[in-house]
Amino acid sequence: MMTLYHGSTQDIDHIDLRKSRPNKDFGRGFYLSADRQQAWRMAEFKALTEGGSPVMNAYSFDEQVLCSGELSVLTFESYNRDWAEFIFLNRNNPSAQSAHDYDIVYGPIANDRVGVQIGKYEAGDITLDQFLENLKYMKGITFQYYFGTERAIAKLTKL
Repeated sequence: MMTLYHGSTQDIDHIDLRKSRPNKDFGRGFYLSADRQQAWRMAEFKALTEGGSPVMNAYSFDEQVLCSGELSVLTFESYNRDWAEFIFLNRNNPSAQSAHDYDIVYGPIANDRVGVQIGKYEAGDITLDQFLENLKYMKGITFQYYFGTERAIAKLTKL
């Protein structure tokens, strides 16, 4: 079992995917991190931008689910072309429906520094190859877990 964290301004006992925002890295879903500090920074950011106080939510998760075949899981081990195309697909999805059918996605966060590169690519200032080359020099990659379906959410137990 592993512990995953979600930074928020609310104590979340029941995860409601309908409250998730669209056009995030891996689509509309519930995002968690195995890095407690990263999740706390997100909670502080939300409190600063939306008001309220930071709250750390912790959940138990059996990581064996990721390779059991029970759920549809997509994993990105690093910044690469497939990751970039998936990020662009989700961030630019005009539909309320998900752009994919994965239950869980694991991969790098497109943080603020990556966001600058995304902006350059989407403005046509750099090519996809240049975008990926620029990401090679990013330090401190942080990974995130996306839970996008009720089947996935059911695998989390609030601590």
